[in-house]
Amino acid sequence: MTARVSHTSVDCRNAYELSEWWKGVLDYTDLPDDPNEPGHEECMLVSRDGAHRILFIEVPEEKTVKNRIHLDLEPVQGSRDDELARLLAHGATEVADLRGKYGPGTGWVVLADPEGNEFCILRNTAEREAATSSAE
Repeated sequence: MTARVSHTSVDCRNAYELSEWWKGVLDYTDLPDDPNEPGHEECMLVSRDGAHRILFIEVPEEKTVKNRIHLDLEPVQGSRDDELARLLAHGATEVADLRGKYGPGTGWVVLADPEGNEFCILRNTAEREAATSSAE
């Protein structure tokens, strides 16, 4: 027997506001039969292909330490740096810039959502393949 991930849960202070923010980051939607509304203590989002869900759950305590688990995001269109600019304009906060950590064209940037939950923006597949090809 094995298990599978049903969904990713995120503790937060305002489930509706944070779920709305992440909709703009990931292009996810509400569940068709359970739309999220202001005041909801739990708000579920689902990817457009239905393959992944994120549940935002209100908790009374504030975030106090670094996440032990986080999302690594990869741009669907454009470069890592294009996506970084978009996310910063969307309200993300830069936590650490680790671009070039392992040489030119490598690395990632650690960001935080409006409630301080960290996530990373990585290079996309085309950027990684171009770096591999130029290194050969």
